[in-house]
Amino acid sequence: MVKEEERIYKGIVFCPGDPELVAIKRKTHNLDVDYNQTHEDEFEKRAAILQEILGEMGEGVRIQGPIAFHYGKHTKIGKNFFGNFNLTIQDDGEVTIGDNCNFGPNVTIVTPVHPMVPEERNALLGPDGKPKRLCWAKPVHIGDNVWLGANVVVCPGVTIGDGCVIGAGAVVTRDIPPRTFAAGNPCRVIREITEADSMRHKPEILADFAVPESFEGLF
Repeated sequence: MVKEEERIYKGIVFCPGDPELVAIKRKTHNLDVDYNQTHEDEFEKRAAILQEILGEMGEGVRIQGPIAFHYGKHTKIGKNFFGNFNLTIQDDGEVTIGDNCNFGPNVTIVTPVHPMVPEERNALLGPDGKPKRLCWAKPVHIGDNVWLGANVVVCPGVTIGDGCVIGAGAVVTRDIPPRTFAAGNPCRVIREITEADSMRHKPEILADFAVPESFEGLF
């Protein structure tokens, strides 16, 4: 018989109440609590807890907290990540986040999907003929250099390309191509991000700072 966690990776229905899955989630939920009880300047303690929670974590990861990871081990985060307050990642399925990403407050990423028919949400029949509550999961992939604004919700199965900006409050239900600005509910591409968006054209905001001639080797 296929183990429940293997069923998740196959993209087929699984039982979230399976004892092995419950044990993973309970451990992660307890670690979430540990993280949320730390002070902001307890850098080493926070990093150690995140190492226990996450499947992979690059250098320079900073998450403001509070956090809510579901499985934790199904999430991989690249280097130089910043997550603002109230980051929620319901990673029944795989979640990958690239390098140099910034998330605003109250960002939520979800991967599980439930049957639309209410009676089927309550019970489907397992191989043994016994009724069980089942769901399945679709992975979420977020590229490098992505900025998600406040209150963005990323839905199951979505891929967000490199260099995207997702506007505040967006509900992302479909893939977003690289280097575009997208917003709305449901989220849609508004336009490409181009040189016209450069801070070079905002000297009144840039003040005494400057845009580098080259970004190579800076990150």
